[in-house]
Amino acid sequence: MTITAPPRPEAAPTPPTRPSALRRTGGFLLRQWRRLTAMRTAIILLFLLALAAIPGSLLPQRSLSQSTVRQYFTDHPTLAPVLDRLHLFDVFGSPWFAAVYLLLFVSLIGCVLPRAVEHARALRTAAPPAPRRLTRLPDSAELPTTLPAADALDAVEEELRVRRYRVVRRDRALPSSAGSSGTMAELSAEKGALKETGNLVFHLALVGLLLALAGGKLWGYEGSILVTEGQRFCNSFQQYDTHSSGALVEGSDLTPICIGLGDFRAEYEEDLTASSFTADITYGPPGEEGRPTTIGVNDPLRVDGDRVYVTGHGFSPTFTVTLPDGTSFDDVSSPFLPTDQRTMASEGALKLPDLGAGTDQQLALQGFFAPTGLTQGGILTSIDPRPLAPQAAVVAYQGYLGLDSGLPQSVYSLDPSQIERGRLSEVARGNLSVGESLTLPDGTTVTLSGYKEFAALQFSHDPGQVWVLAAAIAVLAGLLGMLLLRRERVFARAAGRPGDGGTVLEVGALTRGSGDGAPRFAALTDDLRTALAARAATRAPSGAASPTGGPPE
Repeated sequence: MTITAPPRPEAAPTPPTRPSALRRTGGFLLRQWRRLTAMRTAIILLFLLALAAIPGSLLPQRSLSQSTVRQYFTDHPTLAPVLDRLHLFDVFGSPWFAAVYLLLFVSLIGCVLPRAVEHARALRTAAPPAPRRLTRLPDSAELPTTLPAADALDAVEEELRVRRYRVVRRDRALPSSAGSSGTMAELSAEKGALKETGNLVFHLALVGLLLALAGGKLWGYEGSILVTEGQRFCNSFQQYDTHSSGALVEGSDLTPICIGLGDFRAEYEEDLTASSFTADITYGPPGEEGRPTTIGVNDPLRVDGDRVYVTGHGFSPTFTVTLPDGTSFDDVSSPFLPTDQRTMASEGALKLPDLGAGTDQQLALQGFFAPTGLTQGGILTSIDPRPLAPQAAVVAYQGYLGLDSGLPQSVYSLDPSQIERGRLSEVARGNLSVGESLTLPDGTTVTLSGYKEFAALQFSHDPGQVWVLAAAIAVLAGLLGMLLLRRERVFARAAGRPGDGGTVLEVGALTRGSGDGAPRFAALTDDLRTALAARAATRAPSGAASPTGGPPE
């Protein structure tokens, strides 16, 4: 009688363990980090950064010229506010440009630093062993010789070292065959490691370039001001018309220097386009007279990391105001901003808040200045940017200017709210040539006495400019190394030739990079044949046959 045991119940399958939320989050972040630090992502971000910089070259930027931006708003009143909301007049300070910039910076660091560590390790590592079958390499050849294997490899090593290869000799164990085993001598050589070094230098220099640009933005500052001939300004935020500074800049960090404008000259072509702007200036510490020099649009003043550029010019008409009691204010002026760069037609205002004791009336002149004026139908226009016949159309206002109200207002125009409230009243208007006068109802006379030219100067301090130059040179050097150098490896193996006791030298080469390696490999094998024959000839005894099979010498 056979007793069978009841079947054992099968164990229930263990349900898969679901990873914890923390582990899933860590894996997701790791995958995103690897995507961000991939070279493909860095290239895409670099392309996006180049695209983001295009509006900065096509549209006027506030950091370079406020007057040009104002002119763009005048010419495109509908489009300009939309572009301004997108920060397209301040591209390089916009949030979206900074986002692309920072992502590129992080991507390059995460991509390049591990590769740099790996490359440094590879430079200390010997060339890899020769593959088992050299005939599978793109370039290979067999060179028979009567030399022993060691001497044949000596000839190969000598030729490769002349060509600046790193050479390593090895002995490889032969597999057991028919009860016998042994070793085979082989050689590995490589050069062109500087190609990868150039690649890393290029990317590290690109990181350095980004750092230098960021440092220049953090510790740099700029200021723009209109300076009339004969005037002087010092490097202070309070004196600039517009200024911008990095987050780490304080007022005490500004360079103590003052700039004075002596004379400004503008030259024009026959078609009335400007050919050159030059300004004679003086510069030096406050309290000193200053040293003279001449600057131009493409020839700025450079002093210890500071630069002073000429970014524009215009005219400041001068007026002589004579009060009824005989008090005279001579050659008072204010810059009139150009509204048409082709003819330099300009608009501006001159405010005279204090006309002397005994009067509570303030005077303001709002007008239009034409360097070469032409009146048509009572309307003054300008037909030439050169000051051939300067004229001014003036509207005189008297009343309260509101300068002490605490509310900011432009120095180049009157406050329209004061006119709307009736606190400023128009009292006279007229077109004036140089020497002509306009008489106000109270007996005050306003005379156009002449004009002066002003220069739009930009003071720029960028502590990162030297580092930017060095990084740009390193970028170029690394790029040349990437493009011009080649990574090459050469392998050689010497084995005994059965039958006559000679040696078969197998040579193979692998080339990575630009160009075809076949001509260089052919030149190497030709030189090896010559070297092997020369060595064999020196080893051959007197009266013996030559290695090439010719008659004995």
